[in-house]
Amino acid sequence: MLLNDAAKAASSYASRREIFGWAMFDFANQAYTLLIITVVFGELFTTVIVGDRGDGFRLANFLWSLALAVSYLMVVVTAPLCGAIMDYRAEKKRFLFFSYLATVATTAMLYFVSPGYVVLGLVLIVLSNYAYSMGESFIAAFLPELGPPEKLGKISGFGWSLGYIGGLFAAGFTLVVLGEATVENYERIRWVGPFAAGFFLITAIPTFLWLKERGTPKPSGVAYWDIAQQRVRSTLHELRYFKDLSVFLVSLLFSMAGVYIIIAFAFIYGAQVIGWDESVRNIMFIIVQITAAAGALGFGWLQDRLGAKHTYQITLGLWVVAIIAIWATPEITAWANMRFDWQWQAQHVFLAVGCLAGLSLGSSQSASRALVGLFSPLEKSAEFFGFWGLANKLAGVLGIVMLGVLQTIIGLQASILLCAGLFVIAMLICANVNERRGRDAAIAWQSA
Repeated sequence: MLLNDAAKAASSYASRREIFGWAMFDFANQAYTLLIITVVFGELFTTVIVGDRGDGFRLANFLWSLALAVSYLMVVVTAPLCGAIMDYRAEKKRFLFFSYLATVATTAMLYFVSPGYVVLGLVLIVLSNYAYSMGESFIAAFLPELGPPEKLGKISGFGWSLGYIGGLFAAGFTLVVLGEATVENYERIRWVGPFAAGFFLITAIPTFLWLKERGTPKPSGVAYWDIAQQRVRSTLHELRYFKDLSVFLVSLLFSMAGVYIIIAFAFIYGAQVIGWDESVRNIMFIIVQITAAAGALGFGWLQDRLGAKHTYQITLGLWVVAIIAIWATPEITAWANMRFDWQWQAQHVFLAVGCLAGLSLGSSQSASRALVGLFSPLEKSAEFFGFWGLANKLAGVLGIVMLGVLQTIIGLQASILLCAGLFVIAMLICANVNERRGRDAAIAWQSA
């Protein structure tokens, strides 16, 4: 009987082609993350569309952080509700498709944001980042049903690593063909929005061809809003039975606040604090993508051996070291030049720091997604990943707003140390998570 149950469970898991189709969404949506949020449009918005208004870009940085924070706050409000509906109606794929189309459309419209069109830029960033972020939660909700618990780390890591390879292709082409984010090059670089949208549109097609909807819809006739309210209220009540998931989500709130700060401000930091050349910026992008892909894949493999919790804690420790190195890059360079009579430039030292940051980025995101997958019953996967999205984006709101305000007071370089404190707090909270107990709770709920 046990052998028959095991065989039945194994047969319900995804094929390699379906897992590849699922991972291709990570490949596709990295074009948005890298080109719009991290590498190109963020710098274009702060330095060209808003520009330096005599305050060292502090207003521009604040407006950028405000737009991202608003979009993340919208996710906080709606992600659990959408997750509840998707679980009840078995419509994860349908909701994913709508978020995909919305991201493509609003990203393409960034073409019309010219220098000085600050309000239009803010609105489109809010809408596009909201649609992208919702899709990120929707695709993650498929993870628990793709394979057995002992392989979720590897599957999640494969998705993240393929995503960084996608980002490498998308942003590599953009940096070579469209050039730098300057006023002089605006007529070419403005195509970054349509290109990111087109890349996402085309490369996500395998996801919708091969990814399956495995859920069984409950009886219809109930309004979506009523479903969402009832399910979320029920889940909030049931979360007391998932203590380890709840504690982990609090830890995730602090760690992802630091990650979102880095995603949103890393290349802005390079331009404003490090003062890098365009060629160094391009090299940094390549380094981060490769090391992030390696981190996601390598730590995904490690996670299935050490456990998701311990792997996640290791990645947080890497982040603390990386943040201190980012903050100290100018000082380390000046000290080395004076002590050893070298002629190093801060931008070149910053490239070495980028290796550590990239490794931390890929590994921490993969490990956190896999942990939620382990702690989630299959029938509530979309809803629990809705709470994962809530914690992620609430973290984005808190982290980016805190940094946006702090950098107006003490500047961007000093403010970046905020991230190190956030990662330390996340490590301390995560120490209270019991991975085995959390996994057993999900299995027990599913069997009840």
